[in-house]
Amino acid sequence: MSSERTHYVTTTDGVTLGATVHGQGPPLVFLQGAVGDGDLDWNRVVERLADRFTCHAPSMRGRGRSGDHRDLSVRRQIDDALDYVDSLGEPVGLVGWSGGANHALGAAARSDAITSVAPFEPVLLGLAEPEQQAVVGQALGRTGALVAEGELADAVRAFLGFPFTEEEIAAADALGYCTAAAPYAPKLLDLLGQVREYGDPTEDPARLGAISVPVTVLVGAATKPVFAAGARHVAEHVPGARVREIPGAGHAAPLTHPEALAAALAEFFTPRHQPA
Repeated sequence: MSSERTHYVTTTDGVTLGATVHGQGPPLVFLQGAVGDGDLDWNRVVERLADRFTCHAPSMRGRGRSGDHRDLSVRRQIDDALDYVDSLGEPVGLVGWSGGANHALGAAARSDAITSVAPFEPVLLGLAEPEQQAVVGQALGRTGALVAEGELADAVRAFLGFPFTEEEIAAADALGYCTAAAPYAPKLLDLLGQVREYGDPTEDPARLGAISVPVTVLVGAATKPVFAAGARHVAEHVPGARVREIPGAGHAAPLTHPEALAAALAEFFTPRHQPA
């Protein structure tokens, strides 16, 4: 990657967030999902965009280059995203994967510094059918048991049984993703526990309705129904939002379909292509 460097930000509650920064051009900030860190989740995408954009990949608390803190609530994650954006001192585009897509939407509802948002498959579990809710519960139970046994890479694989297909898990394994993300498995459980305890404000239609910048919700054409439903829900409640499918992709697209995802992002964030 070209011009790789780091950027550090101190949040309003005193935590240091660290990001890897690549490339030159208009700034894009990429928010990670629940499992990995900024680099693990986004490297394969940003390496295809660094010739046109300055790509920032911050890691959440307790991951990557960032300091740790017990507060991992969605509200705090949104505040962290806003602190990072504000530190850049210029308008930015915002991208998020999975839970990071929720954080991107929540931040866009509150900041004039965010010019456009491309969430990839936000997670709105309240829209899940009962059988999908059962799958989530089983995945979390198995993840917790494996973390307790110290089998951290297997814990990551167990959790990924909810959002990924078996083929996507195999692809993630082939890339070394599950092994690299293994040290974060205990933090994953903490994060998910706080989502359950404190909720996710970005599921509120009124919050989505407060977003006034261009939004394209990206979704894999072969993804699971809960993510397709979440994309439709966001598009229905964010004024002017659109849905764009990534052909052949599922929830793991940043790992398995980085070229197609990067192309969609480049098209959206190039100003002449953005919706009026």
